[in-house]
Amino acid sequence: MNRLWKMNLVTKILVAFVIAIIVGIIAGPGAEVVKPLGDLFLRLIKFIIVPLVLASLVTGVASTGDIKKLGRMGGKTIVYYLATTALAVILGLLIATVLSPGSGLELKPEAAKTEAAEAPGIIDTLLAIVPTNPIAALVQGDMLPIIFFAIFLGIGISMVGQKAQAVQTWFEQFAEVMYKITNIVMKFAPIGVFGLVAPIVGKHGLAVLLPLSKVIFGVAIGCILHAAIIYSLSVKLFAKMNPLTFFKGIAPAGMIAFSTSSSSGTLPVTIQNVENNLGVSKRVSSFVLPLGATVNMDGTALYQGVCALFVAQFYGMDLSFAQHMTIVLTATLASIGTAGVPGAGLIMLTMVLTSVGLPLEGIALIAGVDRILDMFRTSVNVIGDASAAVVVAASEGELKGRRG
Repeated sequence: MNRLWKMNLVTKILVAFVIAIIVGIIAGPGAEVVKPLGDLFLRLIKFIIVPLVLASLVTGVASTGDIKKLGRMGGKTIVYYLATTALAVILGLLIATVLSPGSGLELKPEAAKTEAAEAPGIIDTLLAIVPTNPIAALVQGDMLPIIFFAIFLGIGISMVGQKAQAVQTWFEQFAEVMYKITNIVMKFAPIGVFGLVAPIVGKHGLAVLLPLSKVIFGVAIGCILHAAIIYSLSVKLFAKMNPLTFFKGIAPAGMIAFSTSSSSGTLPVTIQNVENNLGVSKRVSSFVLPLGATVNMDGTALYQGVCALFVAQFYGMDLSFAQHMTIVLTATLASIGTAGVPGAGLIMLTMVLTSVGLPLEGIALIAGVDRILDMFRTSVNVIGDASAAVVVAASEGELKGRRG
């Protein structure tokens, strides 16, 4: 018991994950009894997100003291996010083309009325970033408006200078308090992971996975390849960091993301990992990561590519090159402003299917295993955010050691 207590967080989470799978298989639906442990962990994570993002982002921006530098950092972040997201969709399409997960599959989709979600227009998306009531945004947990408010609050503090020193100091101290609270919450992570994973395994089992095994395999292998190739090359070429160092450092956040299926919910852990394990400065992490949790959806974009072709193959529809490119564009743009919460990918999928005229009834085929797919894609979303933080920090000269 004493030996288990001394394990590092990654090992504890892995042990909890394995135990959860075993319990889920053995107990079946009865594993639901441990679900409250997972729900409690999710609530603890959600309870620290808004104050942590607000405090850390205001502190990071205020300490910059250079608006041009902040704009440069923002430009690099957005370009990186959009580029990797587009690459992820293309990889998803390639994998689905090779595996053909929908060809020859005999499934009867459940009769369900699925309404298409409209792809947000660029102007509407940009306007939605600006909160009409920043306090309401904080209460509702709307991340993009919160980020906008925090950035401008930090800029205002920086411009006022010495007269706003007391305000800046307060936010710095508040941020430190939130970091301590995050550390406390993370001690509960292994128990939370157990409570989240066991009921999922118990509910779905193997029976529901077999008919759609090619889709699950396609998304899983795509996520692994995207992380192993794109993120490894990014941190190696742009930050001179050993990819193994990177993946080891972000592993706890990746495991939490896999268990919770929430990029936003994993945010406190991601911030902690990139700062403590990867050497990214607080100024960079507090800016890049909250933005990424909202607009960077590489794993989700890859999932769109696989699932869109799966639906097309299932219904015997051939897509043109132009339609493939439409999927890439729609999935990339739809990722901006999509909530980093469980199930958001399925909403995005309706946009993608509609953009190329595919039957929305195809969503019913995927809905049964979407929770499983969500775990894979969310892990990649979070790891992608971390890779961006490392790359941007290195380009700004704010990556402390950890390069190996």
